[in-house]
Amino acid sequence: MMKRSKSSSAWIANHEDDEYVKRARLEGYRSRASYKLLEIDDRFRLIRPGSRIVDLGAAPGGWAQVAVKRAGERGQVIALDILEMEPIKGVEFIQGDFTEDEPLTLLMDIAGEASIDLVISDMAPNLSGMKDIDQPRSIYLVELALDLARRVLRQNGVLLVKCFEGEGINSIRTELSSSFARVTNFKPRASRNKSREIYLLGRDFRQ
Repeated sequence: MMKRSKSSSAWIANHEDDEYVKRARLEGYRSRASYKLLEIDDRFRLIRPGSRIVDLGAAPGGWAQVAVKRAGERGQVIALDILEMEPIKGVEFIQGDFTEDEPLTLLMDIAGEASIDLVISDMAPNLSGMKDIDQPRSIYLVELALDLARRVLRQNGVLLVKCFEGEGINSIRTELSSSFARVTNFKPRASRNKSREIYLLGRDFRQ
């Protein structure tokens, strides 16, 4: 059995002691990330009863749990990820890469053109720890989410997407501003203090 490094042991200890990890276990959420969406939605009131929502990069399902609960029985949540995800009652899950034809066609068949109220994306690249590599990957994922949002959002729809502060983010904000009347930055309390992650919120989509 391999001995853990000091850095990995420290990460595990910090993770186990994390307030939001403990809360997620107690409250039945699959991920501490659920509290990011809960806080963002409490602040901006994005999810309403009956909302139709697409959740990109959904596994393990923490955001989908929040979305389906808040959208209610009249709502619809379509979740996508290249990884497997255990079923969540009320959530339609598509496993695959939405940039490929088959998963995208399936999504469009379920969602329809210009009919979604909210696209949410907590996607992040596999981080190498090197900004010159990680930042462009992060920006690319935001661009993919924006491209999909432009296809499925209804007039005045909303996009919420994770990004990282750094090179390219101003260009992304400008790009969002070309499609959304209001663009806001927000860093929830559940984001780790050392993390450069922020969430970009585009509201009032213009088709």
